[in-house]
Amino acid sequence: MSSTMDYASRLRLSDLRVTGPRVAVLEAVHAHPHAGTDAIFEAVRAVLPGVSRQAVYDVLHALTGRGLVRRIQPSGSVARYESRVGDNHHHVVCRSCGAIADVACAVGAMPCLTASDDNGFCVDEAEVIFWGLCPDCSTSHTS
Repeated sequence: MSSTMDYASRLRLSDLRVTGPRVAVLEAVHAHPHAGTDAIFEAVRAVLPGVSRQAVYDVLHALTGRGLVRRIQPSGSVARYESRVGDNHHHVVCRSCGAIADVACAVGAMPCLTASDDNGFCVDEAEVIFWGLCPDCSTSHTS
């Protein structure tokens, strides 16, 4: 588990000023993988009662821009945030309850998949989302 000092170091290494809201948002994202902005806001609000929703949005934007958190948005879902960055992993999403879990890279090194025609782009990431039913929902659908 990361300490507040680790978060401060990460912010400094990313050329971001260390502030209470930034540390609190990083802590919330690490504690609640794949959480939406509302859940992150509530977690931050528990630590910093005076923080505004806009401040949390702004921090999430800054952290995403610096690569400290990753924003994902499966089709039909709100934006979600995670602290697992830099490894180009993928996700599996439950069609019933919306639960999200990490899935290791589909094939070897990044970008995991090779486009049949990259149209001249220098591809550095591939996003794959697997869809299905989580164990809880698949059990409830069969009973």
